Amino acid sequence: MDIAILGYGKIGSGVAGLLERNRAGIDARTGQSLRLKYILDVRDFPGDPLEGLVVHDFDAILNDPDVAVVTETIGGLHPAFDYVLACLRAGKSVVTSNKELVAVKGYELLQAAREHNANFLFEASVGGGIPVIRPLSQCLAANEIGEVAGILNGTTNFILTRMLGDAMPFERALRMAQENGYAERDPSADVSGADACRKICILATLAFGRHVYPEQVRTEGIAGITLEDAAYADKLGCNIKLLARAKRLPDGRVTAVVAPMLVPRDSTLLACVSDVYNAILIRGDAVDDVVFYGRGAGQFPTASAVVADIIDCARHIDRRRFFEWEDGSPDFVAPAEEDVAKLYVRATCDDPAAVRKAFPGATFIEIEGARPGEIAFVTMPVRDGAAREALEELAGVKVEMVMRVAEF
Repeated sequence: MDIAILGYGKIGSGVAGLLERNRAGIDARTGQSLRLKYILDVRDFPGDPLEGLVVHDFDAILNDPDVAVVTETIGGLHPAFDYVLACLRAGKSVVTSNKELVAVKGYELLQAAREHNANFLFEASVGGGIPVIRPLSQCLAANEIGEVAGILNGTTNFILTRMLGDAMPFERALRMAQENGYAERDPSADVSGADACRKICILATLAFGRHVYPEQVRTEGIAGITLEDAAYADKLGCNIKLLARAKRLPDGRVTAVVAPMLVPRDSTLLACVSDVYNAILIRGDAVDDVVFYGRGAGQFPTASAVVADIIDCARHIDRRRFFEWEDGSPDFVAPAEEDVAKLYVRATCDDPAAVRKAFPGATFIEIEGARPGEIAFVTMPVRDGAAREALEELAGVKVEMVMRVAEF
């Protein structure tokens, strides 16, 4: 069976290397010989052991009837979407690690796979080498899933670990992440929360059976978090984590949010996940809480998940291994403003008494070295939108940071 790889960057080269390195075992597991025939890239790779497989024309792959499985590791939406859709329409199964592709175009691509009797698999799109897509959709299929939450981005988790554990400012922690290869030169997708947003869209879609789109998820990043926030969190016995969280509401809708949150250290395993590690919590009515933990990215952990999907496609080349869900709708995801939670607030103000009056029952926090006029407090459970409106209406109050307290 012939295979093609679209994109020969970090992940694509990892996939090629793993296919070559573990060829004997992979062939034994599939019962046939898998042959890497093409590598599509705009670049040449002189001196690379596989340079002879590199092509620059996508049609060479699309029009070759012997290519049965195509691996997409280009990333982004275009041209990845156009290539993947064309392959599926040609009856070729596709494996991808592209979280943005699945989060934005997954429903459309699954429909194309169904119509043309092909497979579209994406285990590597969430959690890198952490197996979570299959367990969520198959092993936990008997459960009604009530919630999915996780630390889905290792870069931000590393930065926040350094900020809280080493009192390191955000900019320095980000620079350390880049120096260690945990963050890209342009880290915006990580620190803005966009990367985690795409991943929670995929998990929520699988958990709740309808497509959740990135624009339906309130997404906040970590760039505004300061050492003061870290100190207040520590005083509360909490860690700060960038959490992606989706919950089913009693009326059938879901809420979905990506934001830095205060996580009490004694409340969940997620509070203890440090450095570049990821963890995904799935709450089912039969199994209660199940947590998946490991390195969520990296060349060979991600390649491992991609190659596992290739093996699955090869084993089931004559039948579909499909995922199914309905398309989403504007009213399926409730606005984040409707969610009820405790909120941590850090602000400066002229009249603390007015703040106390506006938020009765709030817990106020004090730390050494606080700036003059600075206050921090945690509200009682309150509707998100109502609390933010109340803060805006308080005269003389400048809000510096608002974070949810994630109580599981």
